[in-house]
Amino acid sequence: MEQIFEVENIKCGGCVNSIKTALLKLNNVDDVDIDKETGIVKVFGSVEKIAITSKLNALGYPEKGDNTMIKKAKSYVSCAVGRLNEQ
Repeated sequence: MEQIFEVENIKCGGCVNSIKTALLKLNNVDDVDIDKETGIVKVFGSVEKIAITSKLNALGYPEKGDNTMIKKAKSYVSCAVGRLNEQ
């Protein structure tokens, strides 16, 4: 099963790395594909939408239209962690 999410705050490869790493840790997620230019996150597997959106929100990458200053700040932290783990 494929689920598609259009999310906010994806800025770079560090963001992509953080999102992909976190989502792949969820039970029943088989793969994750992210287009940083469009903010599209595709999740493959049999996982409930709420589990995915909750994880994205916790990382600071909410669905389009649900952004706040706190979520933007969280995304900067997630981005930095993702950059560190890229290397």
